[in-house]
Amino acid sequence: MSSKKASITTSSASPSPAAATATKPSSEVPPPGYAIDPTQGPMLRYQASLPHLPVPSLSSTTAKYLETVQPHLTPAAFAKTQEAVKTFAASPLAAELQKRLESRAAQPGMENWLADWWDDVAYMAYRDPVVVFVSYFFVHMDDRSRRTAPQRAAALVKAMLPFRYLVETQTLEPEKVKGAPLCMASYKWLFHASRYPTQPSDTARKFDAATHNHVVFVRKNKFFKVPLTNSAGEELSAAELEVLVERIIASADSSSGVAIGALTADNRDNWTIARQKLLEVSAQNAHALEEIESAMIVVCLDDTKPVTREDISWKTWVGNGRNRFYDKHQLIVYDNGRSGFLGEHSCMDGTPTLRMNEFILASLDKGKADLGAPRTESTGSGLPHPQELKFEVNEDVKGLVSAAEGRFDELVGSHDMEVLHYEGYGKSLIKKFKVSPDAWAQLVKQLAFQKMFNRPGVTYESAQTRKFQRGRTEVIRSASNESKAWTESMVDDAVSDTRRAALFRKAVARHLQYSAWAADGQGVDRHLFGLKRLLKEGETLPEIYKDEAFAKSSHWELSTSQLSSPYFDGWGYGEVVPDGYGLSYSIGDEYIRWTITSLKRNTAELKHYLAEAATETRAMLERAARAEEGAGSGKSRL
Repeated sequence: MSSKKASITTSSASPSPAAATATKPSSEVPPPGYAIDPTQGPMLRYQASLPHLPVPSLSSTTAKYLETVQPHLTPAAFAKTQEAVKTFAASPLAAELQKRLESRAAQPGMENWLADWWDDVAYMAYRDPVVVFVSYFFVHMDDRSRRTAPQRAAALVKAMLPFRYLVETQTLEPEKVKGAPLCMASYKWLFHASRYPTQPSDTARKFDAATHNHVVFVRKNKFFKVPLTNSAGEELSAAELEVLVERIIASADSSSGVAIGALTADNRDNWTIARQKLLEVSAQNAHALEEIESAMIVVCLDDTKPVTREDISWKTWVGNGRNRFYDKHQLIVYDNGRSGFLGEHSCMDGTPTLRMNEFILASLDKGKADLGAPRTESTGSGLPHPQELKFEVNEDVKGLVSAAEGRFDELVGSHDMEVLHYEGYGKSLIKKFKVSPDAWAQLVKQLAFQKMFNRPGVTYESAQTRKFQRGRTEVIRSASNESKAWTESMVDDAVSDTRRAALFRKAVARHLQYSAWAADGQGVDRHLFGLKRLLKEGETLPEIYKDEAFAKSSHWELSTSQLSSPYFDGWGYGEVVPDGYGLSYSIGDEYIRWTITSLKRNTAELKHYLAEAATETRAMLERAARAEEGAGSGKSRL
């Protein structure tokens, strides 16, 4: 048994080895342009000096907008759009909207002119079910030393505790990009937090970690509370947690409970109503819900044994819609010891949860996690049995659960998923061509879409804007005039490989430029969103928003995002438009992996074209390189 005290919010807490090295010395020299705030812990020490999200100029946004819509329009439609944009840019209303937005951004105490609007519109006011439409998942690499659910779940929870300590005590080192610190405010929502269904917009609540020092497991739809310390206040060891998980499985497997978790998979308005009905039945239900919502995290113990990438990805993404609580971050552990993570997206994006998962998995993989004393015959003998959080339900609640289950089954049944683990090459080869791996992968997507639909795909790539206070994301509009020229050349046998390679590099350069703009808060989409948001009642919607190009160029047929980790065997999310695809990807040294989701829109065909496009891109560049070498040495070109 570990003797480490589990108090995590007081200065007397005994830190983990990682925590002990998390605080920078007082003599630290901050990066140029940043100052250390002595009133904050190390994690937030740069927060006050982070820049604010800028308001781009109208001329910059309208010029970029025209460039990004052009590849999707006919010449006649583009001429019409040019006129609409020109009229808007020169109008007094546009100047007034820009002035209003700049005034909002300059208000005292306004950390980020976009943040509250975006959190509400994109997440809290969004009423469709979070599972499929909002949640995202990570599949963990297999841990061959822990082949049972109790072993794996216990190790994951135990290895999570040092990271929780770093976050809750604000001693975690802030992330940096090229030496510049990133906003760490969203880390507040990693642990002991929950989303709540309310109308017209959801809310979120953060609980005190010290007074809610427990984790909740769910098995066969039954919830169990497990304190993370013993009666002496000592942190449980992994062996003790393993014993408790074994007891949970033995207890839960005798029968299944009413799937209260299915309510969290429903439309948010339906869940709002159902939650109120549940609370009206009994005060016991309010207590059970708060114990779940205040837990460090929910650990779902699924009674399945997924093997293939498609199977474990599917189960981690949606599960069966019952043995879950989708309003919180969740670890998911299967009976064969495989595991994953499901992220609640409303209060934070994927990079903080990526960092947390990597911390846990790396510490276990490298043997650096303090798991406590090994298991013996007496391990867990003095620990109380996990407390089942029972719900009292009447026929009304049972009917709501049954209806939610039916809607979930119908929604999920309309989807499919494919995983392409492409092992032809990865970033090691890509870098030999002196090309950005991300730009390369994005262009492969464009070529695959061109092959499948004979046109560019309207593409959203997520760029983080956490260099700004409360920054979240901006859109990289990946389809461009340059990418269109290249993909068309790749399906035209009359074009030489040398020409194709030159077009490819122009498309790469264009992608990198727009990526930099997006990361700097100089993209198109958030600015146009902000201007439209500031229209007052009675003011006419400008033509730029009514023009065909506006809806067409923001109808994200390809919703793409990259997160790469050697500790993940997959990750993904759902499509954002009914006729589109969720297209997450990871780039390893020797592979590129795509997870493709859609409403059964020939997903396997897109998988085929991605593999074909990836192979053809490499082959084209290799042939072009050989041709250039031959020309340089005076040899005739083949």
